Amino acid sequence: MKHETLRALARDYYEIAMGEENQQRAALHRAVNDLHMVRPVLLIDELPLYEMNVDNELTMTETDPVLREAEWFLRVRLYLRRHFASDLVLKPFLPVGKVVRNTGVGIGVEENTLATDARNHIISHDYHDQLATDADLEKLQTPHISYDKTETLRKYQLLGDVLGDIIPIRITGIGYFGVTTWDDIARYRGVENLLVDLADRPDFTHRLVDRLTAIKESELAQYEALGLFDTEGETLHCTPILTSDLPSQEYDGTQVTRKDIWGRGAAQIFASVSRDMHDEFDIQYMKRTIGTCGLSYYGCCEPLDRKIDLVAQIPNLRKISVTPWADVNIAAEAIGKKYVLSAKPNPAALASSTLDRDFVRREITGILDACKRYGCACDIVLKDVSSCAGHPENVFEWSRIAKELVENYD
Repeated sequence: MKHETLRALARDYYEIAMGEENQQRAALHRAVNDLHMVRPVLLIDELPLYEMNVDNELTMTETDPVLREAEWFLRVRLYLRRHFASDLVLKPFLPVGKVVRNTGVGIGVEENTLATDARNHIISHDYHDQLATDADLEKLQTPHISYDKTETLRKYQLLGDVLGDIIPIRITGIGYFGVTTWDDIARYRGVENLLVDLADRPDFTHRLVDRLTAIKESELAQYEALGLFDTEGETLHCTPILTSDLPSQEYDGTQVTRKDIWGRGAAQIFASVSRDMHDEFDIQYMKRTIGTCGLSYYGCCEPLDRKIDLVAQIPNLRKISVTPWADVNIAAEAIGKKYVLSAKPNPAALASSTLDRDFVRREITGILDACKRYGCACDIVLKDVSSCAGHPENVFEWSRIAKELVENYD
């Protein structure tokens, strides 16, 4: 039969998605985000899958772009369920993302890059400064966003024809609204330039951030007006997204608004700036974007352990990222029972020919002990694994150690 491999993958996926264990995992996710944790949730994401193709389990067979995208979706999630002792939840349908068109902000990234492995998207960047003056700020435009319903329905029909008798096919929208203004500025200007201007040209920097924030406000309003938001998001930037508090009580089952979804923000480049600068140049602007969403999640790789009180100014805050470069004990004490502590173990532990199991146990135990001491709801997310040194068994073993520890949490 044509597409036999793809159909077999869909059967396996749907069987797991409809299983009792999957429902139990979903309940664990929801409990964490509801601040009524049963035990910490463990997830693994952002992996160097090109180094991890065990027995050709990630080798593709389809040639049509739409079917190929579906095949990759199924293969990756089945691979994660097969090899990793994590708490991954599978949605009981095959998603067809709404095709959204965006005209852009008027400029793109201009850069020089350097890569050590063409298969790895983690590379070195040397960004050109395109926003050095007030005149340059005039380049920034408010994008026009549109929904290509025709193309969306074409993809939906194709997948329905091939897989619809095996698994439900569902058109999905945007599960959360992300705002990482300072990641954008770093790509448009370069890191050194933006850091210098925070100190030397604060007024200019405010004009730049205000302009980009206004653009995000417009995008948020356009997404909302076009009905592009969705309450069935898969993850919240690698972390659990399920919660009993979304959608909002005002949701009538038709139009999804910003009040029915998460907002997620971060300012990774602010790892090296003061508390006052972080507050002035990012947190205050986040109130205008993610702060208008139903719940908000802040942080990524920047250490926030000594800035929890600043982040707490964001309305509807529910989750805070705690990076490997933060002191988890300080963060846990400040977070307490008020928010979810989303812990990110050090991915460098995987980039070795031999996994240091003792290090993994110490790190995860330290996170769990801190959360237990201060009563924090917690998810643990291994992410940003740019390399496993060609040893996928390192990641498999890491997951087994971490899962054993979270399952024995009490």
